Amino acid sequence: MSDSSSASPQDYVQQKAAASGSSFYYAFLFLPPPRRAAITAFYAFCREVDDVVDEVSDPGVAATKLAWWQTEVARAYAGEPTHPVMRALMPCAAGYGIEARHLLDIIAGCQMDLTQTRYLDVAALEKYCHLVAGVVGEVSARIFGQTQEKTTEYAHKLGLAFQLTNIIRDVGEDARRGRIYLPLDELQRFDVKAHEILKGTYSDRFAALMQFHAGRAQRFYDEALALLPAADRRSQKPGLMMASIYRTLLGEIERDGFHVLHQRIALTPLRKLWLAWKMQALGRF
Repeated sequence: MSDSSSASPQDYVQQKAAASGSSFYYAFLFLPPPRRAAITAFYAFCREVDDVVDEVSDPGVAATKLAWWQTEVARAYAGEPTHPVMRALMPCAAGYGIEARHLLDIIAGCQMDLTQTRYLDVAALEKYCHLVAGVVGEVSARIFGQTQEKTTEYAHKLGLAFQLTNIIRDVGEDARRGRIYLPLDELQRFDVKAHEILKGTYSDRFAALMQFHAGRAQRFYDEALALLPAADRRSQKPGLMMASIYRTLLGEIERDGFHVLHQRIALTPLRKLWLAWKMQALGRF
């Protein structure tokens, strides 16, 4: 699993983060170099384990790869990292409070994707979101410069809002992989059948269901921002930049009528960069 190329660990994680085209990457650009190095390495770790689920078609092979990552985390925290991502991340870990449990929780969330393709209700979905997004938010807030304990609660809530936005954006793409994250009880409430989603069939019922989920995501954004202590608003600018980008994306999906079953609606890289720069330049934090 380790990489034998001549690229340095820092080059490797930079390329991994940049290649993703994620909104997160644009917020990283405005951080001072030490924090930018840490968040880039951490984000590259998240991409590595998430890609196992999305890119490996055989669940048995994917499970083996995720188990390898669990071993690699233990090895890295014992002082012997082998993968370039872990070699880039470990020099930053102690200084920013990145613990093995954080990385193992993220892996555990990815493992859920190999065994669970449906969620009974929003409570069950939120447990999954906690692992794959809330923990990511917690670690990111530490790297950005958190000083207040309550900021952790804000970070978890914001991570949940991001993940709900991702779920809305990726309904069609996830369905083609056999996964539907929209809770079963809410599918029933809006009379949307799983086979309609799997076949990419639009309806007024589906649009109403998606509007309901978009409203929930917007509430989580509002709740997260209300939780952020004033003392940490400046340090948490990157998260607020991401919130601006993600909420803009959610608005675009709404304006498009939630036509997410046959396409992945996205903002252009230039627009993401502009939204991040605007928040930085205008001091909207």
